[in-house]
Amino acid sequence: MVLSRQERRRADAPAIVAAAATAAAAGGLTAWALPSSGRPTFTPASPGIANNAAVAPAGIQVAAANVSSSSFSASSSSALAAAAVGAAALAGRHSKRQSRSRACSVKMGYTSLCKDSDPPDCMRRRFEAACAAAQEQICKTIEDLDGGAKFDREPYSRDGGGGGIARVLKGGNVFEKAGVNLSVVYGEMPQDALRAATERGVDRAGVKLEPGQKVPFFACGLSSVMHPKNPHCPTMHFNYRYFETDFGTWWFGGGTDITPSYLDREDMKHFHGTYKKVCEKYDPEWYPKFKEWADRYFYIKHRGETRGLGGIFFDDFNSEDPETHLKFSTDCLQAVTEAYVPVIEKNRNREFTELQKDWQQMRRGRYVEFNLVYDRGTIFGLKMLPSGAGRIESILMSLPETARWQYCHEPEPGTPEMEIMEAFRTPQEWV
Repeated sequence: MVLSRQERRRADAPAIVAAAATAAAAGGLTAWALPSSGRPTFTPASPGIANNAAVAPAGIQVAAANVSSSSFSASSSSALAAAAVGAAALAGRHSKRQSRSRACSVKMGYTSLCKDSDPPDCMRRRFEAACAAAQEQICKTIEDLDGGAKFDREPYSRDGGGGGIARVLKGGNVFEKAGVNLSVVYGEMPQDALRAATERGVDRAGVKLEPGQKVPFFACGLSSVMHPKNPHCPTMHFNYRYFETDFGTWWFGGGTDITPSYLDREDMKHFHGTYKKVCEKYDPEWYPKFKEWADRYFYIKHRGETRGLGGIFFDDFNSEDPETHLKFSTDCLQAVTEAYVPVIEKNRNREFTELQKDWQQMRRGRYVEFNLVYDRGTIFGLKMLPSGAGRIESILMSLPETARWQYCHEPEPGTPEMEIMEAFRTPQEWV
């Protein structure tokens, strides 16, 4: 009997779940290897352990088929492995636009956009599953906060492989525009796209490249920008991503940053303090390093000022084992709403003047300038457009619906506008 593609996936599900649960129950890692494919793979400490379910960490919901075997317990890092693997391996439904994807079920029927040939326990699927779960959690929290508009949900696929889920909220009670986009891209990228994707440039390919040689790659990321209506409510941006090349290199990157129009030091203390706590779980040196990196990265050179008041930023990050990097990125994603929502709740109903709204629009103009001139993700996306791997609506999702440029504008000394301008021109310590 010849089984259909969907029937074969269903038949494979118990074995995939068992593999995911085995990875979790192992309780640790014996090795991370880079085989001929160049992709990090997971080697369980105790192969052969049978399990009946995958355990999901907080914020990640996974659908799993029943597998008859013994029960188990797992550490938090192993639970993360099982949750992400299970989320990436199972599916209840497949959309027509994603018919090429391996079964992968996260809340709301998310279907993996990775290659069918990608193993269920590979880092590609596990990072994608963590991003998909975070996208659902963040969108739900922001919808509840806004109390009016809802996020649209637009799945899309690419002819060359991969695709994404675009989630955009417009015209809400609190937010003028908010987007949370998941993207999975693979194929070949030109060398100038690799230069844009990483601070270290083409040496991240893993081999010496001939002139004109393209780089086989995989990239997955979750990116968001939220533009509130009230000028006392800051804009927030985050992006967390994972890159591989087929030549054996891999790295993580990302960060979360905040862009207020008016300075509230307690808000900045809360926002930065949230990410300082996340970083200190791993290394006390990470927060000051990543905070300084954000101040440097989000600098508008032609203006001599920063886009906002920073946060954390890191790139080309592979100093630890891949499991630690995955867990750190997941923790950062789960901290987004904790860092941002209290600031919006505090300021959403504050009164404001037409002059304050104009100032917010001018600061949005600076936001546009940075994103179109300097932002690495925007430049990478634009350079990938000719290959068919870019999607212009997703690339420009970060831009506000409205902005303003006023000729030779300079705030008056002693005003709240000048107070925050001084912070843009001279980065400060908030915690």
